[in-house]
Amino acid sequence: MATPTTADAINFFNAGIDTLGAAARRTSTGGRPALTIAPDPTGRKKVVRTSHPHGIVARDVDLVALSLLWTEGADRKPARRPAQTDPEAADLAISDVRTLVGLEEVLERLQVPDVAGRAADLRRRAEAALDAARRRRLGLVLRGDPGYPERLESIPDPPPALWTRGAIGRCRHAVAVVGSRFATPHGLELGFRLGQGLAAAGFEVVSGMARGVDASAHLGALRGAGRTIAVLGCGADVVYPPEHHELAAAIETGGALVSEFAPGVPPRGWHFPRRNRIISGLSLGVVIVEAAQRSGSLITARCALEQGRSVMAAPGAVLSGRNRGAHALIRDGAGVVEDARDVVEQIQADWRQEFEAGSVEVGSDTTVDADPAEVGSDPIGPAGRGGEPVLRAMRPGETYRLDELAAVTGLVPAELMARLTRLEVAGCVLRVEGGRFVKAGPNVLR
Repeated sequence: MATPTTADAINFFNAGIDTLGAAARRTSTGGRPALTIAPDPTGRKKVVRTSHPHGIVARDVDLVALSLLWTEGADRKPARRPAQTDPEAADLAISDVRTLVGLEEVLERLQVPDVAGRAADLRRRAEAALDAARRRRLGLVLRGDPGYPERLESIPDPPPALWTRGAIGRCRHAVAVVGSRFATPHGLELGFRLGQGLAAAGFEVVSGMARGVDASAHLGALRGAGRTIAVLGCGADVVYPPEHHELAAAIETGGALVSEFAPGVPPRGWHFPRRNRIISGLSLGVVIVEAAQRSGSLITARCALEQGRSVMAAPGAVLSGRNRGAHALIRDGAGVVEDARDVVEQIQADWRQEFEAGSVEVGSDTTVDADPAEVGSDPIGPAGRGGEPVLRAMRPGETYRLDELAAVTGLVPAELMARLTRLEVAGCVLRVEGGRFVKAGPNVLR
């Protein structure tokens, strides 16, 4: 007989939560929550509380302890909950519906030599994590709590606990935008505009706060006066990458930073593929921007497909190879995205039952074709950016040599360089590799 893994044991725990949730729905009176005092294996009494129709949770410390066990498991993979053919069936997996599967039972399934000692250690560390969260003003949402995101509850491997900075909410209408950490100016601009357009259309924008496309999508959502959720591969109190302190503070104010990892846990390479299932799990769909063949974004797309979410991708240049992953998704049937309107239309078509009659409007100034240089005031001069011939000649995301700009603007090189210098100082253009220039949209992280 094979040795049980952490995944096997937590499958058992998750099945217990699901079965008890079904039992609670059958026995509840008038939908009112019920409290039951039931013995646990140590002889102590605990309160089992029905907090919402999707499950029952035991003591907070035990569920946090389980979360620690899960996130530190040797297999380093989330435990998948087996599909239930009939959650309302009378044949319950647990003989006593009053009791939730306890931590000791999970450890017994793992064949831990000293179950009592291991359980005591996990509970001690869970208490320390809860104390650290209080000191660092982090929130905690446990599976079964009313504040646990309903859509995340439905995935095969929901995290037992979510540590939060800010207000996560229910994430009812959310779309994930993820992509390359080494994005081109075009990828950064597209990520920003997708985030801005989706926020303007009333969607929450979910991403991973990584460098590149992720950060641009968060910034776009914030600029669009919408909510954005960052799912981290470290503790919710740890900022990674470290240069994103200001972005993290803005996300906390305009949404939430969330993690299944306990406070103080540093980023590790294997954390990020795990967290990607939460990014897609919170969302109705995932948009991929500039994904190479071997890309973390493709892991998110695969999670989305397994979870029954919509998958979309933005096409891009073919010579560099940085879009091969996105193009492979499109060949396999992913929706093609050029602007936020494309995303809204596909989400509404795929999730028609989620929306009331009528369409969601996306303003023209938030589409990919809109020129942010023509919106708002600017320090260039009385005419603003819209009156600057160099900026009018430059398409977002495209790079230009000096001679190319001279040809399209009709300016002599000396005058052109003087203008480019002023624009660069004002943050309107950037000088990139090879002595080329690119228009700096509002997404550029400087």
